[in-house]
Amino acid sequence: MTKIIAYAVRQDEMPYFKKWVNNNPDVQVKLTPKLLTDETVKMAKGFDGVDAYQQKPYTTSILDKLGSYGIKSLSIRNVGVDNVDFKALKKNGIKLTNVPAYSPQAIAELAMTDLLRLIRHIKIFERQEAHGNLHWAPNIADELDKMTVGVIGTGHIGRIVVRILRDGFHAHVIAYDPYPNPQLQKEGLYVKSLDDLCKQADAITIHAPAMKSNYHMIGDKQFSEMKKGVYFINEARGSLLDTDALIRALDSGKVQGAALDVYENEVGVFNKDFGSFNAIPDKRLKNLMKRDNVVVTPHIAFYTRNAVKNMVGFSMDSNKTLIKTGKSKRLVKY
Repeated sequence: MTKIIAYAVRQDEMPYFKKWVNNNPDVQVKLTPKLLTDETVKMAKGFDGVDAYQQKPYTTSILDKLGSYGIKSLSIRNVGVDNVDFKALKKNGIKLTNVPAYSPQAIAELAMTDLLRLIRHIKIFERQEAHGNLHWAPNIADELDKMTVGVIGTGHIGRIVVRILRDGFHAHVIAYDPYPNPQLQKEGLYVKSLDDLCKQADAITIHAPAMKSNYHMIGDKQFSEMKKGVYFINEARGSLLDTDALIRALDSGKVQGAALDVYENEVGVFNKDFGSFNAIPDKRLKNLMKRDNVVVTPHIAFYTRNAVKNMVGFSMDSNKTLIKTGKSKRLVKY
């Protein structure tokens, strides 16, 4: 019988794991809430495959251990693979699958929610109302159909963002992607460069994967090229944005408002309860959170029932198929 161990299983994932187990009686599954670490990797001994979800690195030592156990199948319940040591994967002959499209709609919807919160100054009004201030002025808003919105990255998520902006809000949409989508290219959506997008857009939203080549792709140079009063949104990966550069752009007024669902130092901070605002250990994060014109959410864009269901089901399906055939339509090439 095929045996799979799933790490870092949350309570909200349990119903979907139980359903998968019931539908796959030929697979023995062990569930643990523990992360896959140097201390817990020994739990995988005797299993054929590993399913996991975490922001902590899949290190050389962890992957070496899995290789020594004869495990050749690792499936992660998310998209990003920037925390995986690919050299160690290759050395140990481990194949990796991810879930590249568990629910692009979920991420796109939060991006639109955040954009609307920014341009309608919702956080400012909420804070005023908490102190009994029900004035409108001076927080007058813009309208999306009068704005140019720049979308960086036009994969599964970016294309839905484009559709919502263009078809739902009738905004003027431009995009940049080093690997353009053929259909969007036919429609004339793309500008020639990231610099062009920065110069033209009234609002910018990022939906790109994190790679070494695009680390801090938005920094002081890009902010200097943006329009004064631009709105900026990052729902993709924290490493794409130079946080200090954003703070400088907010301080100067270059950026009128920003929304972040990701943060470059979020590991060990997001998805934790510190008991009070003052107890949050990251000073830069608190600098952003306390601002009226910045919306911070703790990496929740993916967190919908449909997305969690798909993350569990797709990753477990991939792991089973990988074990049995050595192939998967969700195989990560490296």
